[in-house]
Amino acid sequence: MPLWLDLLRTPMAAPETRVLKSMRMTILVACGLLVGSIAALAPLRAAIGNVAGGMIAAELLVIAVLVPIYVVTKNRADNRYLDELGEASDRPAETAS
Repeated sequence: MPLWLDLLRTPMAAPETRVLKSMRMTILVACGLLVGSIAALAPLRAAIGNVAGGMIAAELLVIAVLVPIYVVTKNRADNRYLDELGEASDRPAETAS
């Protein structure tokens, strides 16, 4: 079997747990809020003053903390899942007697 075909058949990621999904969604929402806050910086500054800059800094901090935690957690889950699949495929098939 060609290598490219073998790679296509290899699972690329573990099934997503609730914790990983909530982390991913939190990151996406934080990024969306950051984009919206930057796009609306002038109206925000007029409405709430210099706190708008602090709000953007807090959004950046949340993203800067969550992304590395998510990446490490997701990589560990994927590696564990792929290791389990590898162990399962290495076991000899049971024969019916």
